[in-house]
Amino acid sequence: MIPSDFIDELLAKVDIVDIIDEHVPLKKGGANYMACCPFHKEKSPSFSVSPSKQFYHCFGCGAHGSAIGFIMEYQGLSFTEAVQFLADRVGMTVPRTKGQADNPEKRAERKKKQQTLEETTQACADFYRAQLKLYPTAQSYLQQRGLNSEIIEHYSLGYAPEGWQPLAQVFQPYPNTALIDSGMVIENEGKHYDRFRHRIMFPIRDTRGQIIGFGGRVLDDSKPKYLNSPDTPLFDKGKNLYGLYEGRAAIKDAGRILVVEGYMDVVALAQFGIGYSVASLGTSTTSEHVKLLMRQTDSIYFCFDGDAAGRKAAWRALENALPQLKDDKSLHFLFLPEQHDPDSYVREFGKAKFEDALIHQSKPLSEYIWDALTETLDLRTQEGKAELVKTSAPLLAQINAPALSFLLKQKLSDLVGIDPANLAQLLGQEAPKRQVKQKSYKLPAGTARQPQMATLAQKQIRALLANPEWAEHIHLPEYLPLTGDLACLANIAETIKNNPHITNSAHIFEHMRGGPYETVLVNIFRNSEYDAEPDTISKESQQEFKQGMAKLLNEFHSAQIDALKAKSSTSGLNDAEKKLLLNLLVQKQHQA
Repeated sequence: MIPSDFIDELLAKVDIVDIIDEHVPLKKGGANYMACCPFHKEKSPSFSVSPSKQFYHCFGCGAHGSAIGFIMEYQGLSFTEAVQFLADRVGMTVPRTKGQADNPEKRAERKKKQQTLEETTQACADFYRAQLKLYPTAQSYLQQRGLNSEIIEHYSLGYAPEGWQPLAQVFQPYPNTALIDSGMVIENEGKHYDRFRHRIMFPIRDTRGQIIGFGGRVLDDSKPKYLNSPDTPLFDKGKNLYGLYEGRAAIKDAGRILVVEGYMDVVALAQFGIGYSVASLGTSTTSEHVKLLMRQTDSIYFCFDGDAAGRKAAWRALENALPQLKDDKSLHFLFLPEQHDPDSYVREFGKAKFEDALIHQSKPLSEYIWDALTETLDLRTQEGKAELVKTSAPLLAQINAPALSFLLKQKLSDLVGIDPANLAQLLGQEAPKRQVKQKSYKLPAGTARQPQMATLAQKQIRALLANPEWAEHIHLPEYLPLTGDLACLANIAETIKNNPHITNSAHIFEHMRGGPYETVLVNIFRNSEYDAEPDTISKESQQEFKQGMAKLLNEFHSAQIDALKAKSSTSGLNDAEKKLLLNLLVQKQHQA
C-alpha cells in the first residue's frame, strides 16, 4: 500500500500538462489544453486537460483522471507502476505501508540491490548483442528465419556463445552474487557456469523497458528448444509478457493485441508488419497476464497451434481469463492449421492473409467456450444437456461482467432447452427479473447522443470537485444512513476537511480510487457533461451551491419521514425510530 499523503505530494509535484504533452501533443484552448483523445478514434479534439484541476477529461468517450490515471491507461501500467514512473521523474522514493519495512536504510538497500540486478541483466544483453556480430553461424540462422537488421535491433537479439563461462569475459570476478541472483549463472555442487550457451538470446523487458530476464533458443535440434530465465527478484514469468514493451506503439495503432506461444513467433510477425504480438514466457497464460493485456487494449486475440497442445493452452487461457472479463473488452481465439505456427503461417501466406484469418476466422470467447464444452457431448440427449449444465456452471460463476454473464447464461438456456428461471435455480442463482420492454426511439441522423441528466446530488459532487473549498458548506446528518450519490458527496466532503492540502480534482479522485465511491465518480463523468474549464468562484455560485445543499437535505429528510411513516403503519416503530421521526418533523416545520 502506498500512503495517500505521498500520492497527494506526488500529484502536487508533477504537472499533468507536461506528462500528457509528452505522449499526446496538446494545444492551448482557452484556459485548458486540447487534443484528439488517445483512447478512442476521433477527428475533432474532445480531450481536455485542465492545469488548474490537474485533471483530464474526454467529452467523447468519458475517459478522465489524474496524471496517475493517464499513465496507467496510456502505458498500460498498474497503479503502483504508474506511481513509480511519476515518482522517478521528480526524484521521489515511493514508500510502502504494508509488506515492506519502513526503515529508510533497508529501502535504500533493496533499491541498490535491484539496481545492481538491472545493471547485470543489461550488461549481459549488451554482451550477447556484441557476440552476435562475431559469430557468422548465429547471423546465418537469423537470416534463414528471414529477420532483417532492423527487427534484430528492435528486439535487441543476441547470441550466447558456446562454452561454460562466456560471461566471465564481462564480469570479474566470476561469478558474483548478482549473476547468480539474476539467474544468469547456475551454481551446481560448488561449480558455476552460464545458464545460456550456444543460443539465440531474446531479452525480456518489463513495462518500463528494463531487461529483467532472457529466453534462449537453440540453433539446432537440441533440447530444450527454448530455455528461459528462472523466477528472480526481477523476473516473474507469470506477470510479464515478451514483446509488450517493444510492441506498445503498434498495439495502440492496431487497437488490438495478439498473444502467441513463442518468442520467434513475435519477432517473425513483427518482421512482416504485425508488431502488436506478445508471448507468454514459457508458461500458460495466467490471470495476471490477462489483467496486463486488458490494460493495453480492448481487443485481445489468442493465436494457438491447432494441435492438442495448442487447444489445451487456449482452454487454459480462457479459464484464467473468466474472472477478469469486462463487458467493454473482447477476447478472441484463432487456431492455425496443425502444420503451422504463426511464424510459418505468416512466412508462407503474408501479412494480409494472416490478419484476414485473425479478424474473420477467430472465434469470440462467447462462441469458443460453447464449441469446446459441447465438442464431445450429444445435445440431442438429456444426458448430454445435463452434462453441459454441470461443466459450464462453475465456469459461468466466475464471470463478473454483468452483460456477458447474462448473455452466456441465456445461450446455455437455449442449448439445453431449460427456462432461464429454472436454469438459474440449477446454477444456484437468483432468477432474472422480467423487464418491461420499453419502446426505443432512434435519434435523427447526425444527432449526437445527449448525456444523461445529472441528479442534484451529482451536480453538487461535480461542483465540489471543481471547488474543494466549498466542502465547508456541507453538513449532512450523521444520525441518518447515507447511500449512493449522497454518501459519496459526504465522503468527499469529509476527505477534503480531513486533508486541507487537497486543492483540485486530481487529489480527490486519487483519494477515491479503489474505494466504495470510485464507481459513483466514474459514472458521473461518463454519463453527464463535465465542465473542464476552471470555475469562476463567486458569491453567486457559492450561494447556488449552498442552496443546492439545503434542497438536497430537505429532500433527504422528506424521504426519511415518508419511509418512517410507512413503517409505522405496517410493522410499527421502535423508540429510537419514533424519536427520529419526531426530530425530522420538527426540522421540517422549521424549514417551512
